[in-house]
Amino acid sequence: MSTKTLITGASTGIGAVYADRFARRGQDLVLVARDVARMEALAQRLRAATGVAIEILPADLTHDADIERVAARLREDVSIGTLVNNAGAGLGGSFADHAAAAIARLITLNTTSLALLAHAAASRFATQQRGAIVNIASVVGLMPEFANSVYGATKAFAIFLSQGLAFELGPKGVYVQAVLPAATRTELWERAGADLATLPPMMEAGDLVDAAMAGFDAREAITIPALPDAGLWDAYQAARLAMLPGFSNTQAAARYRR
Repeated sequence: MSTKTLITGASTGIGAVYADRFARRGQDLVLVARDVARMEALAQRLRAATGVAIEILPADLTHDADIERVAARLREDVSIGTLVNNAGAGLGGSFADHAAAAIARLITLNTTSLALLAHAAASRFATQQRGAIVNIASVVGLMPEFANSVYGATKAFAIFLSQGLAFELGPKGVYVQAVLPAATRTELWERAGADLATLPPMMEAGDLVDAAMAGFDAREAITIPALPDAGLWDAYQAARLAMLPGFSNTQAAARYRR
């Protein structure tokens, strides 16, 4: 039985590069996105280059029925051994100016679909005691100062969920990785309404995914390709862990008592 990788948001950008990299590793693919024409063109190219089997699974992951259809595939197809939860979008402008419907769509795509697809995969992977879940988050999930509050909050969710799942699923043989891109050259910016002429230099999607795959091979729980000094993340984690004993206190800290 061959091992497959299911990739969401696979029609372009980071998802399409992941498809290329896993195909070149001999992985059969299930590509999930809305744009069937783009996925077909990608699949045709990768089949010719690598000989792997590629299936197209059209889905709009802002729709409950489509999320459930992809989740069912993850639960039922025992040949899928890796999930790359890449589908996502941004939302330009200030929080107060966003339409409520746009906020709801973004949360559904960036958090609800990510969690439900991870759950569908995890339930089977844990039973099989193997498998990998890759969640594409963002450094913005660590940057409230960036003033992209809804997008950043969804990415903070992806980071926290990934860390929690790593603790839960790691002992059951399931690897969970959160990838935190910094600014990466994809269509997300234009779709979010950004002025492309004002954007700063960005990492290329190929370089981002190659770094993420190196982290995947090293079984990193958190991969931040743009961060030069990994010790800074270690220090961040150490500071967080140092607070944990205080959280169990039954009395308020002295500074809050009169």
